[in-house]
Amino acid sequence: MPKGYVTSFAAKEALVLTEKLDGQNNCFSKKGVFARSHATPTEHPWDKPMRERWQLIKNDLADLEIFGENMYGIHSIAYHQLESFFYVFAIRQGERWLSWEEVKFYAAMLDFPTVPEIPITQPLSDFLEGKLDENEVLRRWFRANLGMTWEESVETAGLLGGYDPKTNKPCSEGFVVRNKAAFTTNNGDLPVESNEFDNLFKLVRAAHVKTDVHWTKNWQPAQLIDYQKYKWFGYEFLHKL
Repeated sequence: MPKGYVTSFAAKEALVLTEKLDGQNNCFSKKGVFARSHATPTEHPWDKPMRERWQLIKNDLADLEIFGENMYGIHSIAYHQLESFFYVFAIRQGERWLSWEEVKFYAAMLDFPTVPEIPITQPLSDFLEGKLDENEVLRRWFRANLGMTWEESVETAGLLGGYDPKTNKPCSEGFVVRNKAAFTTNNGDLPVESNEFDNLFKLVRAAHVKTDVHWTKNWQPAQLIDYQKYKWFGYEFLHKL
């Protein structure tokens, strides 16, 4: 991020802090399911559940583009607590990226969860003091809201039970900070390229991409939570998904 980014974000009315999930960026639109490039719909085998889901919702999308993490193919991090293979993190309508409240509204309508949201108990503006380096300001803000440094936090399982499938050690990928209000890709708030965001940024763990070039040949499907516990007329029973 360019110089002045922390001051710019601190000046916004409200921010949203979410966990960055380790999946594939997919987009649902009325034209199909896309993976990164919008040149042609994806045909990857790990996108099969996305294509099946698209068939069910394609007529409801209109001019909305639903962006999220495709969690079906395991990348560098596996998860114990997945309730869905797709977690929405943004929705675009024309040139406008919808507000977080709108994102949650449409995600719920389409029966998708959103990426895990982390409560912000202290605003970023509270930490703009003296001549502190802006990265140190951000570091203190994360510590205040996470109860630990963000580097320590990515060594925990996060909110969906993340772990390294090779070592079984808990881990999570990082965080995304965005303006809670709606915005365009580049509002002119920061000196970034026209196709770069100035109302959203992410922090990821060091060397976060740990899958090698051959992962697509030996990829493994993720597993959803096997059982959910329900209470019904005073009785508890297990309902298999």
